[in-house]
Amino acid sequence: MSRVGKMPITVPQGVDISVTAEQISVKGSQGTLTRKVNALVAVKNDAGKVSFTAANDSTEADAMSGTMRALVANMVSGVTKGFERKLNLVGVGFRAQAAGSKLNLQVGFSHPVVKEMPAGIKVECPTQTEIIIKGADRQAVGQIAAEVRAIRPPEPYKGKGIRYADERVVLKETKKK
Repeated sequence: MSRVGKMPITVPQGVDISVTAEQISVKGSQGTLTRKVNALVAVKNDAGKVSFTAANDSTEADAMSGTMRALVANMVSGVTKGFERKLNLVGVGFRAQAAGSKLNLQVGFSHPVVKEMPAGIKVECPTQTEIIIKGADRQAVGQIAAEVRAIRPPEPYKGKGIRYADERVVLKETKKK
């Protein structure tokens, strides 16, 4: 059996997990997240511990039990602490402004780029060159951060563009005469 799938998830104080045959719902201070339960995984909730077991002896069911355990663990930590991704803008005149659920970017195009944030995702700009994307759903936060980065990815010669805060851009050497 999967080593990850064997470990039960301990439910912290203030988090409510409800398990039905079709879905798992996790409710906490940051919001509510739901996920469909895979048919190959049996989920059991008892006294503040959620455990996952493979429904049959196939390797696919074994792998899915570990995957479901990791996804639900991320849901639990998302509704308690939340997730965030930090992006930096590198380039002369590159600016970002957060206005409600919209992110206005000026990244060297002839027009400003406006990115609408979906429900459950918050965006902040502490400075003009920093963007912080926050939310309870880890997958949604990462996807929105990737979409914002894709507007102007860092180019390899000067490094200008939108990059993750922990990303290192290796610059290429320019062509010599």
